This record gives sequence, structure tokens and C-alpha cells, in this order.
Amino acid sequence: MGLSPLENFLLIALKPDNMPIGAMLPIVGFVFWIAIRQMVANDRHIKNGKKEKIWDEMIK
Repeated sequence: MGLSPLENFLLIALKPDNMPIGAMLPIVGFVFWIAIRQMVANDRHIKNGKKEKIWDEMIK
């Protein structure tokens, strides 16, 4: 029998040349979370009629 899918994934993912990719995934997730949080804040400002506040927060 061959390797299970999880064992095959771990065999590939834990090779030294693939480690930077694995380390990059949480960083990308964190930056994506920041972007979504900012998007929601901007949408709230637009909904409340405070479009000028978006620019003020962007240039901080």
C-alpha cells in the first residue's frame, strides 16, 4: 500500500525547500485579515455618510 494523503502531504511540505512557503501562509492569512478588517471599517464609514474619514484614516 502507498502512503496516505496526509502522509504524502507532510512528506512534501516538510522538505527544507518548502518550509518558507509554509511559513508564508500564516503571514498571508494575517495580512488578509487586516485587509478585511479595514474593508469592513470603510464600509461602515460609507454607510454612515463619513467618506472623508476613510481618507483621514488612510494617511495616518
